[in-house]
Amino acid sequence: MKSYSIAEIAATVNGIIEGNQDLIISGPEQIEDAKQGQVTFIGSKKYAHLWETSQASAVIVTEGIAITCTDGKAIIKVKNADLAMSEVLDLYAPALPQFDTAIHPTAVVDATATIGEGCNIGANCFIGKNVRIGKNVNIYPNVVVFDDTTIGDGTTIWSGTIIRERTVIGVHCIIHNNVSLGADGFGFRPSPDGRGLVKITHIGNVVIGNYVEIGANTCIDRAKFSSTIVGDGCKIDNLVQIGHNSKMGRSCIMAGSSGLAGSVTLGDGVVVGGGACISDHVTLGNGVQVGGQSGVINNFEAGKKILGYPAVESRDALKQWVVLRKLAKES
Repeated sequence: MKSYSIAEIAATVNGIIEGNQDLIISGPEQIEDAKQGQVTFIGSKKYAHLWETSQASAVIVTEGIAITCTDGKAIIKVKNADLAMSEVLDLYAPALPQFDTAIHPTAVVDATATIGEGCNIGANCFIGKNVRIGKNVNIYPNVVVFDDTTIGDGTTIWSGTIIRERTVIGVHCIIHNNVSLGADGFGFRPSPDGRGLVKITHIGNVVIGNYVEIGANTCIDRAKFSSTIVGDGCKIDNLVQIGHNSKMGRSCIMAGSSGLAGSVTLGDGVVVGGGACISDHVTLGNGVQVGGQSGVINNFEAGKKILGYPAVESRDALKQWVVLRKLAKES
């Protein structure tokens, strides 16, 4: 791993140094595990006390959090330690796996596919008919891209991903391992004779916006009609399910194991906590925050914070929990 001077790190994060300005930093680490020669981070007052016993040589701290600089150590004060951490991690990030050839000999690329300049396609990939891939796209080994799919410039697709036909992916997206894009939506109806289920054909597609990141093992199903849409800048964690015809606005966040049923609509900036589920045809306005493990069955206006099962506004949920605790003690 690379090493940087404390002055170089301070310049990277636009911070002000206090204390030892001659340190060489070998890498970043969380505050409980940091060793001498490493830098750590404090972005909240509740972690400030950990600095007293930390072995880290330096700390990057949000302005206004009061900590002292002991002998031989350094403090770098910044406006936002969490954002500064991202910049420091970029400094120390190891190189991504490299491609020995632009298109591996074992990759199967249909003659009708269009591949832009600077693309890399790894071993055992399959690129189907009429696929259009923009410039500087990296597709790691064992990825399948079916017919009539479009992939924008600068996108990275990691191994094991399967992209079904007619999917549209924007520029500078990151799609992690084993993602499924464009599989059939989950649609069945009882058969007329009562002896089984009739499969509902889904003829739409999936449209992924620009600068979207999709975590490993996430599934986004294609629409019954038109498109399942993930808006620009959305960040989706691992093991997330997005059902057919759902529409996510810009810069939404979905944490791990959360899910959208069919035809859910999320406004811009909606945050869905881990394990939360949104029922079909529900609409959440801009900036709604859904607490982890919640079950949402009703629409909510912009800016609401909701919790519980079924989900209600957070203040109401907390009142309900207080009442339930009192009832439990009285019983």
